[in-house]
Amino acid sequence: MSTTEKMSKTYDPYENVVAVMEEAAEIGKIDKRMFDILKNPQRETKVYLPVEMDDGHVEVFEGYRVQHSNIRGPFKGGIRYHQDCNIEEIKALSVWMSLKCAMVNIPFGGAKGGIKVDVTKLSERELCRLTRRYTYAIEPIIGADTDIPAPDVNTNAQIMAWILDTYSMLKGKPSPGVVTGKPVELGGSKGRTSATGRGVVNAAQLLLEHEGRELSGCKIAVQGFGNVGSHTARIAHFRGACVVALSDISGGIYCKDGLDVNEVIAFTEGGKRLKDFEKSGVKHITNEEILECECEILVPAALENQIHEGNADKLKCRYIVEGANGPTTYEADRILEERGIKVIPDILANSGGVVVSYFEWVQNIQELTWEKEHIKEKLFEIIQAAFKDLLKVAEECSCSYRMAAYIIAIRRLMYAEKIKGIFP
Repeated sequence: MSTTEKMSKTYDPYENVVAVMEEAAEIGKIDKRMFDILKNPQRETKVYLPVEMDDGHVEVFEGYRVQHSNIRGPFKGGIRYHQDCNIEEIKALSVWMSLKCAMVNIPFGGAKGGIKVDVTKLSERELCRLTRRYTYAIEPIIGADTDIPAPDVNTNAQIMAWILDTYSMLKGKPSPGVVTGKPVELGGSKGRTSATGRGVVNAAQLLLEHEGRELSGCKIAVQGFGNVGSHTARIAHFRGACVVALSDISGGIYCKDGLDVNEVIAFTEGGKRLKDFEKSGVKHITNEEILECECEILVPAALENQIHEGNADKLKCRYIVEGANGPTTYEADRILEERGIKVIPDILANSGGVVVSYFEWVQNIQELTWEKEHIKEKLFEIIQAAFKDLLKVAEECSCSYRMAAYIIAIRRLMYAEKIKGIFP
């Protein structure tokens, strides 16, 4: 059975990323003698986390940390808390992180972590205890020069602060470089919280400029209203884009004349969901319908496997800028390419988070603080340079932007493997 046939039956994110890597290697005429090294993570860790709950009973949670590659620098990657989290997803995300860091040419490798948990069912005290227990379990394999976690789905600066404190206690000294995405007061970077969304908007702006168009007035739909989606929508709205649709886990809202994003953010900050947002001219839609709504740019900023062979032919957008990791399946990519829908892939589009995490790490090492405007300028410079590389390779290899991004990343990773050699 071919990879494509298998994936059409059951979506496996790891199979998905490997299938794209293999095709990119063929298109880019990359020497595959060391390719198996890139396909397989260096370490997969599974931990079981006993936590005393508020009522006194003990629950055991399953956690993961997968370290894919450190050939270009320390392992780097977020930690997600989600009830559907599993080792195959975390493994795929660790590969995407290696590719992402190589694509934007920063000196990190790739890793990812997660805990299988529904955070809505935990109190803050339970969440703290779970985080500290997880940190204790993975402490031997993380560190500022080894593996640097960061926020991801359902994790934030507070959780990074608990990880930092637990790790520092175990080491007997302050260790700010062990995580990024932590509060500014504990050594975090200005601009880190909005960095992924800002990078998505930068990528969209560069794409439109290349197409001879402007972001101002452009109709955008954003699926997912967490950290990435909300900041993407807010920054795009601030730059004059017309945000016509937004969605969260409860559903979506649509207005053909554009939504007041700041009003929507203010509504949701109190914990309310978009299904409860009511305003004249605003229509409620499903998370599936937002993908198929009339817009010029679609930003999938939720989870993996959102655009697939079952809906790729129904999309009405002209461009896709991927705010989430792996939102488009291998089969869907082929359909989108046939339809002429251009996709800025996740390993470039949502790289703003890891780029500013890199800035945070550098600031911790140097014991300096950079101003927010400087960080925003440096972020744009890196995204812009990566986009220029993307265009060059897409033309050189006559391929899609996704394939071009993968070719760039794989070439850089393979070159590092080649010049370092195999130990011992």
